Amino acid sequence: MDKTVDILNALANEKGLKFEDVVEAFKVALQKTTQKMLGDVNIQIDFDAENKKLHIYQIAEVVADDDQRALENEENFIYLDEAHDINPNLKVGDKVEFELDFEKLGRVGASTLQRELDFQILRLLEQGIYNKYKDRLGELITGIVVRVDKENNTYIEIGEIKGVLPQRNRIKGEKFKVGDTLKAVIKYVNMDKNRGITIEISRTTPKFLEELLKLAVPEVKDELIKIHSIARIPGVRAKIAVSSLKPQIDPIGTIIGAKGVRINSISKELHGENIDVIEYNDAPEMFIARALSPAIVDSVKIEENEDGENIAKVYLNPDQKAKAIGKSGINITLANMLTKYKIELLEKGEKEEPKKDADDFNKLFSF
Repeated sequence: MDKTVDILNALANEKGLKFEDVVEAFKVALQKTTQKMLGDVNIQIDFDAENKKLHIYQIAEVVADDDQRALENEENFIYLDEAHDINPNLKVGDKVEFELDFEKLGRVGASTLQRELDFQILRLLEQGIYNKYKDRLGELITGIVVRVDKENNTYIEIGEIKGVLPQRNRIKGEKFKVGDTLKAVIKYVNMDKNRGITIEISRTTPKFLEELLKLAVPEVKDELIKIHSIARIPGVRAKIAVSSLKPQIDPIGTIIGAKGVRINSISKELHGENIDVIEYNDAPEMFIARALSPAIVDSVKIEENEDGENIAKVYLNPDQKAKAIGKSGINITLANMLTKYKIELLEKGEKEEPKKDADDFNKLFSF
């Protein structure tokens, strides 16, 4: 088997795999091939790393001379008197190793081994790809659209594999065709025996907006500006809470850019999604007030209800209530999502709970 080691080494280099992994794959392939050719035999495969040699041993158990198992299964059992010809010290129950010459299995054995090895190498390559992309969850990727199916699922090439953008992960109103360049984030990676590797990408998650910010704003990528939270209604509107780690950097102005060039480029990528940038504050009352912008808030009171939920009771002038709610309830919904508080709007001087809030709208846009 000396030449086999050289072949496995060349195979490892060609496929970009570790030599040790290829050797293990060969062992599995050899085990399966031997069982197909010789039946359910006990095989041990040893690799001499120092001398780079492979040895295949067939293992047989020593049994008494009247034991029928040796007659019925001579591959796995050997009579005691025959075992003594090999080693007179052997006794019943001991194991005997015979070096197996695989070449005796002929062309059929060789072709079977080749098929098994190809399969094991394919599994190794798939596992490597799976591990690679599993570690890239949430990462921004760019690819070329290669197919759009009848359900409008969009497939793109990502390196050595294809990713799929399901219609549910696509911003409403977007349309892609073959040849388009598409940006998205990796949302889900899975591998099974039937479908192989599945990589699902998305353009609707808050993570996608975060990654676009890192791409467009160096200060965000360099962590000079921190993103605390993001709320999105994809393709409609988003709110971002940010703060600066350097006093001389204005986080809002830096993200918006000169004449809005940075934020506009991101909005264009998001199919015209409007993006509000607000400055984060550690005080929840101040943070909630800012999150309801453009409404001007009079005061905020934080309470906890019977279920342990954090409730923010926001008092404001009657003429600000419509602004706080926003068109179709979008503004208050995003503020809820951004701050993680359940916001209740009350007019100044009002004591009772409001009759309506954004709960139903929140459920509609929960991601």
